[in-house]
Amino acid sequence: MSSHSESGPPRTVPELTVVVPTFNERANVPILVERLGSTLSGIDWEIIFVDDNSPDGTFAAVRAIGANDPRVRCIRRIGRRGLAGACIEGALASQARYITVMDADLQHDEGLLPDMLALLRSDAADLAIGSRYLTADAVPGLSGKRLQASQIAGWLTRHLLRTDVLDPMSGFFMIRREILEASAPRLSAHGFKILADILASVSRSVRVRELPYRFQTRLHGASKLDSRAALDFAGLLVAKATHGLVSIRFISFLMVGASGILVHLLALKAVLALFDAPFAVAQTIAMIVSMTSNFYLNNRLTYRDQRLHGMAAVRGLLIFYGLCSVGSLSNVGVAVWLYTNRPVWWLAGLLGSIVGAVWNYAVSSTLVWRTEAR
Repeated sequence: MSSHSESGPPRTVPELTVVVPTFNERANVPILVERLGSTLSGIDWEIIFVDDNSPDGTFAAVRAIGANDPRVRCIRRIGRRGLAGACIEGALASQARYITVMDADLQHDEGLLPDMLALLRSDAADLAIGSRYLTADAVPGLSGKRLQASQIAGWLTRHLLRTDVLDPMSGFFMIRREILEASAPRLSAHGFKILADILASVSRSVRVRELPYRFQTRLHGASKLDSRAALDFAGLLVAKATHGLVSIRFISFLMVGASGILVHLLALKAVLALFDAPFAVAQTIAMIVSMTSNFYLNNRLTYRDQRLHGMAAVRGLLIFYGLCSVGSLSNVGVAVWLYTNRPVWWLAGLLGSIVGAVWNYAVSSTLVWRTEAR
């Protein structure tokens, strides 16, 4: 008997794949699937949940539904985190002609999907975006602070990335699969707002349409917006504005380094004031405190997808101490050499700092996180 007869008729490729990145969204999963079933009646669709190994068992809830509904699939990611990377993995796992990205928190209006699909089917658009800002009072699901932050981020994105899309920070859109696949190699897996990255990466000939909808209040779970998301967003804008010359991870590394300067000064002041220690001793202690702070923040933010735990973190910290000490020597050496040949203090100091930062980033990426994470 042939394998074909054993496995039954082959499953047809759906017309539409809905990609939903998740982290601790267990309670929302069955509600979203039920809503999509009603909204997309008559459409050949599937949904791919890309779950970052949620502690609440979101992946188990998805698979329980998928056991009885072949339209429901789950990609469980272990050791990897991030909304953008999840969206990319889910989209590339699809064979559908059209791909939708939306959140699992039920704040996006699934009732807009048929209108998005109609635009792409009729060849009126290549990318349809659910926009929160085309009508007044369309964002009841955003607090005052989040609304203000979203509007500022949208303004920065429009100006730095030179796009006229009114809501480039939207997490709700539909795109032709071939366009997303063509831009995928240029997309960052570390970003938080995948649409802004797509808009900066696709050809200018891509036709974009925005459709209005009301951004609803979350029913279950908690928002994932935090300082890491803000850091990712800032890095994405710089990376795209420099056409990839400066990476998102490097920007994060520099921002952590900048915070280390403040930590160093505070620690130096505290040791001098509280213990009346000699300056050389206080400076050494402050340097260790700032390097420890930098390691912790980089481990939590810059390299969170390769985060070290337990003894691996201890080994990584000791290696980080040694590498940053060499980086400090490189900083001073380059600055002194430049100042000797051209006595412009600020130029020598700046270039020395750049050399030290590049050294620390390059060797940390190779010898601390990448090596220890394996």
